[in-house]
Amino acid sequence: MKLGRLGVWYSADKCNATQVGELVRVVERNGYSAYWYPEGRGHESMALASHLLCKSEKLMVGSSIANIYARDPWSARQGMLFLNEFYGDRFILGLGVSHKPMVEGLRGQTYDKPIGTMSAYLDGVHKGLPTGTAAPVVVAALGPKMLELAARKTMGAVPYNVTPRHTAIAKKILGPDKILAVEQKVTIETDPAKARALGRKELARYMVLPNYRNNWLREGFTEAELANGGSDRFIDAMCLWGDADTVRRGLRAHFDAGATHVCLQPVHEEGNMAARDKIIETLADV
Repeated sequence: MKLGRLGVWYSADKCNATQVGELVRVVERNGYSAYWYPEGRGHESMALASHLLCKSEKLMVGSSIANIYARDPWSARQGMLFLNEFYGDRFILGLGVSHKPMVEGLRGQTYDKPIGTMSAYLDGVHKGLPTGTAAPVVVAALGPKMLELAARKTMGAVPYNVTPRHTAIAKKILGPDKILAVEQKVTIETDPAKARALGRKELARYMVLPNYRNNWLREGFTEAELANGGSDRFIDAMCLWGDADTVRRGLRAHFDAGATHVCLQPVHEEGNMAARDKIIETLADV
């Protein structure tokens, strides 16, 4: 299983059934190696993966992430094996511990200690696999302990909402032979006010989640920079903007820091799928 240089991250919750298929075709037609999707409120992760794989021919499809509280390890393993058997080894199972409000508030479950819970879950996913089988599993890892766990028990990590500084740290922890697939928000907009407004709107949902806030503080941002929707410096780091060449340089900074794969997330005005597709087309040559 080979994951190429570039991918696209985009929530299927923003699309209807027809639009999801059209998006996958745009991603594949422009030469991206993978399409990554979150487990939103509108789609079950494994069912959505099957639809995405069915609508593509060679594209890798990765969950980023499948919530470990949404299904037991046996079900995750069986889903992973089924999808790869039926669709030519094109599925990557990206797993994450999610966030307390989404686990306890939405699902009514108890949010347990992330490292121990993920470690036990990974053991369950790998249990029963043939000896020597390299299961296509990666972990949404931000902090050093989760990155170390990803290095020990999986093929790598899929960090989200990070900077090249974090990419360099993650690479050092993971080592040279692991996947480091980094998500980066992008918009091709040269007006600073418009670009930052788009970035702030996209980031608003994440600003209240402790997992991300704690990592941003580790990265060197201050509490003041995370207040009131985020400072300009913070927004500029989280959502690259400018002309195409400027955005390309920002994406390449992750490769320079050690990323093996960068999945760009198009940020655009709500419902403007043409703008989304234009971003995908324009940045396919990073």
